[in-house]
Amino acid sequence: GSSGSSGMELKVWVDGVQRIVCGVTEVTTCQEVVIALAQAIGRTGRYTLIEKWRDTERHLAPHENPIISLNKWGQYASDVQLILRRTGPSGPSSG
Repeated sequence: GSSGSSGMELKVWVDGVQRIVCGVTEVTTCQEVVIALAQAIGRTGRYTLIEKWRDTERHLAPHENPIISLNKWGQYASDVQLILRRTGPSGPSSG
């Protein structure tokens, strides 16, 4: 990047805890955010970002840009929660 801001902070809920991902811009993809969060919590596996608004949940594609997606909500953007969810093989949940 030559000029402009170094990105903004993206708030993502991980296991009920709100985490901050710094330096997120409009070109940052969900996959990059997921990788950053997975490294932060020290876990591996396949994860996806969930865009939750009230009772509505939408899976964000890996190539989508969470910032752009949030901007589309306009005045409702502050009510939208981004949630990191593991998309592993669906089996019996342990513990």
